[in-house]
Amino acid sequence: MGNPDAETVLAKAWPMIVEECRAVLGGELHYQALVYHCLRNAGWPRRQIGMNVKQWIENPVSATFKANDLKKHVDFQGGFEPIPDMVLFSSEIDGDWRRRNRDNTLRHMLCTIEVKASERAKARLRAGEIKNDIIKLVAHREEVEYRGFQMLPVMMVIDVAPDVRERMIDAAVTECANFATASRVAWLYASPDQQDFRPNDSAV
Repeated sequence: MGNPDAETVLAKAWPMIVEECRAVLGGELHYQALVYHCLRNAGWPRRQIGMNVKQWIENPVSATFKANDLKKHVDFQGGFEPIPDMVLFSSEIDGDWRRRNRDNTLRHMLCTIEVKASERAKARLRAGEIKNDIIKLVAHREEVEYRGFQMLPVMMVIDVAPDVRERMIDAAVTECANFATASRVAWLYASPDQQDFRPNDSAV
């Protein structure tokens, strides 16, 4: 298989993701694994999908990643290493997203997915932390586009806690969904009784 369309496969996998995540209660890493499983079942090649992929961005150009770089000791400045939850690659990655190959993992990235899950006892996901992840996704896209490539940024929220007091309030969900749309970031949200799939308007 060559380079499948990231948004098409994501849309195909989304109903499976919702069903699988609603069926179990676990932590964020568990839901990431379920997302991986569903994307594979939807047809994404195993040699083109990675989790917690370490990348290297030398001399970042986005304001967000520049600021993150400046927080480091001066002896270690000059680059930033994002670690996206999940990455869908083009076939050119050739099944190698080890840290030593981190330059290519940026060059051959088609889609990056950040996953947040409601897993906290007596607490819920807040709009601010979701929006911060969206801002990071926008910066990541900016770095990729500056280097002459394109990628689809995706914010996925698995909010399936059975206790409504541990799920996002409706106003926060709406705020984050609108922020993602305004930022041209795909927004995927699932709770026990709601789901929302808002694709990016500039799919890879």
